[in-house]
Amino acid sequence: MPRIRQHNVTAARWSSNGAALGSPDLTIADNQVFGANVFSPAVQRRRLPKHVYKALQRTLAKGEALDTSLADAVAQAMKEWAMEKGATHYTHWFQPLTGSTAEKHDSFYAPAGDGTALAEFSGKELIQGEPDASSFPTGGIRATFEARGYTAWDPTSPAFILENPNGALLCIPTAFTSWTGEALDHKIPLLRSMDALSGAAVRALGLLGVEDASRVFTTIGCEQEYFLIDEQYYFERPDLLTTGRTLFGAKPPKGHELDDHYFGSIPERILAYMLEVELELAKLGVPIKTRHNEVAPNQYEVAPIFENSNVGADHQMITMQIMQNTARRYGLVCLLHEKPFAGVNGSGKHNNWSMGTDTGLNLLEPGDTPAENLQFLFFCAAVIQAVNKYQALLRASIASAGQDHRLGANEAPPAIISIFLGAELEKVFTAIETGKVQPSKPGSFLGLGTPVLPPLPLHGGDRNRTSPFAFTGNKFEFRALGSSQSPAFPNTVLNTIVAECVDELTDKLKAALKGSATLEKAVTAVVKEAWSANKQIIFDGDGYSEAWHKEAEKRGLVNLRTTPEALPWLIEKQTIAAFKKYKVLSKRELESRYEVFTEQYVMNINIEAETAASIARTMVLPAAVRYLNELRASGLEDLIGEVEPRIKELHYALVKLEDANLHENQPDSSAQKWAVYMRDTVISAMEDVREVADRLEKLVADDRWPLPKYSEMLFIK
Repeated sequence: MPRIRQHNVTAARWSSNGAALGSPDLTIADNQVFGANVFSPAVQRRRLPKHVYKALQRTLAKGEALDTSLADAVAQAMKEWAMEKGATHYTHWFQPLTGSTAEKHDSFYAPAGDGTALAEFSGKELIQGEPDASSFPTGGIRATFEARGYTAWDPTSPAFILENPNGALLCIPTAFTSWTGEALDHKIPLLRSMDALSGAAVRALGLLGVEDASRVFTTIGCEQEYFLIDEQYYFERPDLLTTGRTLFGAKPPKGHELDDHYFGSIPERILAYMLEVELELAKLGVPIKTRHNEVAPNQYEVAPIFENSNVGADHQMITMQIMQNTARRYGLVCLLHEKPFAGVNGSGKHNNWSMGTDTGLNLLEPGDTPAENLQFLFFCAAVIQAVNKYQALLRASIASAGQDHRLGANEAPPAIISIFLGAELEKVFTAIETGKVQPSKPGSFLGLGTPVLPPLPLHGGDRNRTSPFAFTGNKFEFRALGSSQSPAFPNTVLNTIVAECVDELTDKLKAALKGSATLEKAVTAVVKEAWSANKQIIFDGDGYSEAWHKEAEKRGLVNLRTTPEALPWLIEKQTIAAFKKYKVLSKRELESRYEVFTEQYVMNINIEAETAASIARTMVLPAAVRYLNELRASGLEDLIGEVEPRIKELHYALVKLEDANLHENQPDSSAQKWAVYMRDTVISAMEDVREVADRLEKLVADDRWPLPKYSEMLFIK
């Protein structure tokens, strides 16, 4: 049996080996673990003195700073709770511009002077930390020799315990800022944007007759897609190990053409993994709601219930970490790259976004009669205006090298930003524009053709999976986020641009009301104007079709196909003005992000290109040559004639790639020019090498081919 077939058999022989979690009786209170490892308000209520707890909640509700005595009391209770959970260390858990999380562990214990140690944790240590900021990406905000940076406790996102087989760690969600007070992370801008939107929305609600709301929160719920493959194959693929995606691999005979994987029965090993992931996330207070097989083989999805945007973004980062850590306990590796397998559907992270008041009012809930719901129409119109006005910025907010493989590839939304409203809502807005507003019809129902099945309410519109930004009942679904991406920055952008457009519409509403118009007439006039000026962003057809690309161009919509085209919109005058006005990001902070994201694009492509050249030179080419020598020894000229020209093509393409990778051949100028060079020269050279190598994979003997194939990685569960 060839070596690789033995690996397939080994990978397929999974069992729980007696280490199963079991099925506890969930009617017993002690078996309910949700939030068990979270320093939640419920835990705070039990552990803090009553006056301290009330003071803390008042402080959080008003968004005020904590005084020292209050922080000391919270720190003491948090330390005792964490130590009871086995924690010996704490960390300020933060989200730098690397795209992942960061942590520096400090012990609770300090020498007492008599050969013993005391556990100490003060309010000062809770509130502020000082990690070295010099080695995190700053985009020029900090020079390498300027090392000081601060982490600041975010009390609105609860502290939590990360468990380890040998102990536990108290994680305190924090913001990360430079010594000069500039944001070096994703949390600070997100919190600022939430404040901006809250202020604008509360102001608008006052004019709309809603007087009891003091704050508006944005909420998110991210549907996380991912792949699972056996770790045997992962460690045999230097490309997966180094870059997160396969740089080589021929299309298998079967992919997802039969649609047999989507929502299919979940394999036992995968379900066991999912159950443990959900258990660990439940302990951390992450409200996972659904799980299912996705379209591609060995692709899956997990999705939570909606949460406050800040907490939801934190929980997304925790979710990705737990998914990757848990997979290894099942002999699996969790792949979060947007396109780990060429020719197979990639992975995204659908970002469901809405707005709600502190009194429980969803501002994007149409109600039973959307045409009469002035509040909904007002806020929906503001979102439409924001997406149209800042369509290029929204595209830039989700740009990355991985995304360029996925967007518009008949598996994800196109790079053209548009909005899907649904037929009913589109009729309502059109009627307002034409002045022919009709009362909404009573709810109709879908008949399913048999009395056995109950009637189902008919939604105002079908779903459109090709839409980047779709209205889905009481929320908008920003479907273009990448699987590996933090949702914080796209939501920062979304909150900020909607805040601006809510303010713009509020100003017009205020002016209309001063002119003695009734509220209904004033809102209708404002909504009509916003719709008329921005309806070109509305599209309910097939976003993949070439006809839409042509139509979008006629409408003046931008089509930013690649990251180097999209990222410059982060520093456009319009973007800088809006972010400065709402104090979300300064011009310098925006420029830093542009520099960081552009540099990351360049570095990721460079790593991929050098990895591809190394694999081709040291693995694929030698394997093909050895096979050619075997054919020559056999004297089968026809087979030699098939393989030998492909080897020469591979060598020629490889030399071109290696030449493109040489730094002296690359532009010695701006990051933008480097990014364009990578896109136009290096990526095309990589693709040429891959094209020949993938043809050779189908010619070279199976036992000679050095890399696990798609047919193994994608189908062995």
